[in-house]
Amino acid sequence: MTAEPILSVRGVTKRFGGLVAANNVDLDVYPGEVVALLGDNGAGKSTLIKCISGVYAPNAGSISFEGRETRFATPIEARDLGIETIYQDLALAGNLDVPSNVFLGRELEHQMLSGLLKRLDNRRMAEETQRVLSDLDVKLPHLDRPVETLSGGQRQAVAIARGIYWNAKLVIMDEPTNNLGVPEQKKVLELIRRLKASGVPVILISHTLPDIFAVSDRLVVMRRGCKVTEKNVADTNAEEVVQYMIGALDDTEAA
Repeated sequence: MTAEPILSVRGVTKRFGGLVAANNVDLDVYPGEVVALLGDNGAGKSTLIKCISGVYAPNAGSISFEGRETRFATPIEARDLGIETIYQDLALAGNLDVPSNVFLGRELEHQMLSGLLKRLDNRRMAEETQRVLSDLDVKLPHLDRPVETLSGGQRQAVAIARGIYWNAKLVIMDEPTNNLGVPEQKKVLELIRRLKASGVPVILISHTLPDIFAVSDRLVVMRRGCKVTEKNVADTNAEEVVQYMIGALDDTEAA
């Protein structure tokens, strides 16, 4: 772990009318680590990551990325800076093939007739897609098939490959193994390990505690919009984590 976090969240608060969805939350993420963000439904996890990824503007607090305080007006601004968020629905275009999804909105083109005409460079996009999938040790038999024909784990791989190709510096994953079979769950966890090994940190939201303990370095538990504890995974266990999630334990009360 390096001395400086790639992401530093301080005192972030987000209100929706009278509802405080995230309340004075602090969070640091360092290069090459996996930080699990845990909590029951309504704990504030999704609100926090949406503040980080540019979906919501915080009402208070600050977010620094790579040592600079940032305020994202849109998720595109966050993505352009290197924050890639992979939600449960993956935001993939099911009717398009794999390369088209990897390059969606950022298609490669080659010029024709001295630059007067432009044409999609489908061959290069396919080659680049194959390269990044190979780097992740992902094997897809047919890149030209619609993404909707792929399995859940394969679609996760496409979403991760898109982020890696576009130089993601932080990947946020929201329930990446939800509704997947055991073999595909293992594949997604291996992809997370590969991101970690390459130095790309991951914020992982999951209700599946075995997944958390399998790949995470630290965990943060939220409840009712507040951060109630932060622990190294090696220093806790599933039973204790559940106690924090349901409110039987709360480190903030002793602070």
